[in-house]
Amino acid sequence: MPNTFKLKTAQTTATLATMYTVAGSTTTTVIGMTMANISASSVTASVKILKNGGTDIYLVKDAPIAVGSSLVVVGGNQKVVLEAADAIQIISSVTGTVEVSLSILEMS
Repeated sequence: MPNTFKLKTAQTTATLATMYTVAGSTTTTVIGMTMANISASSVTASVKILKNGGTDIYLVKDAPIAVGSSLVVVGGNQKVVLEAADAIQIISSVTGTVEVSLSILEMS
């Protein structure tokens, strides 16, 4: 089973958008996720997990991010395990105001 570290990046929109989907026959561990406010105003942001065959959940919902600040959604001792066809969606209160980095380990 090969293990591959990857970095995925995205910018939010004002509607939920899929940032990452786990490929078939793959398990992914999210080892870090940071959302950075790049605008001149405070914004809110959310991260949702779409669980294939399960219940969709928010990791964080409408969390405020101050000007020049970031929010660590996953990091440190916290990890999130995703299975095949699970997905991560992101959104912010204003399109293009939050940049997101997602550090993952894919095991296939």
